[in-house]
Amino acid sequence: MDAETGALRVLKLERQGAVAIVTLNRPERLNALNRELQDAVVDAMAEVREDDAIRAAVVVGAGRGFCSGADVRGIRSAAEDQPQNVRLDELGWVGRQALAVSGLDKPTVAAVNGIAAGAGMSLALACDLRVGGAQTAFRSVFIERSLSPDAGLTYFLTRIVGYSRAADLVFTSRTVQAEEALQLGLLNRVVADADVLPAAVELAEQIARWPPLALRASKRVLQHNLDCTLPEALLYEKAGLKLAALAPDDRREAIQSFAERRPPVFTGR
Repeated sequence: MDAETGALRVLKLERQGAVAIVTLNRPERLNALNRELQDAVVDAMAEVREDDAIRAAVVVGAGRGFCSGADVRGIRSAAEDQPQNVRLDELGWVGRQALAVSGLDKPTVAAVNGIAAGAGMSLALACDLRVGGAQTAFRSVFIERSLSPDAGLTYFLTRIVGYSRAADLVFTSRTVQAEEALQLGLLNRVVADADVLPAAVELAEQIARWPPLALRASKRVLQHNLDCTLPEALLYEKAGLKLAALAPDDRREAIQSFAERRPPVFTGR
């Protein structure tokens, strides 16, 4: 992957220093997720994972919105000629992006420009951190379409805001604007609308300065320890320390740069 070109029409993958910028590129459909775009997100996360020069990733939507959710028209059209049991089985593919984004062993930041609805909300919540602007809005929408939530929304939303607040957002399908989203934890930062992507990239760049193995270990430990007992959490923290210790040069650099009062330069070794 080079710094200038993206692999597919529906998605652009670029690199700015140690940060990958993944752009959902269906602005004419508010970046609605069809099968092609979902597959492209999964492929992009795999490419980011394999590129050791990338230490963090930003996900953003082209145009005036982050992602309006699943492309219902496209999904319906593709499923029309299939038996009902096959269509139900095929619904499994909508979760592939959640596994790919959340499972990426590098920190991710969603630049939530405009609306994030349905599976688009799920995608934003699958990222580790989220930056939004005044026009940022979240909306579940599933119940409006006679559906229950998917694409990981119930998993991420309940862990971010708690069960009762998640139930409120899902059962009412109400719109959550930026300031409330910040209070609930759906957003980590709110900036001017024009600054959403630059602020998200800046945050990712700050994160990318840290030792890669320590970042990977920290993400694994945080995710694992959401659902375990304290003794299990302590054991997994020890495992995380062992993983981070596989980069002795970075450990020495951390100590030496602190002693010399200079910014550290970490290599992942």
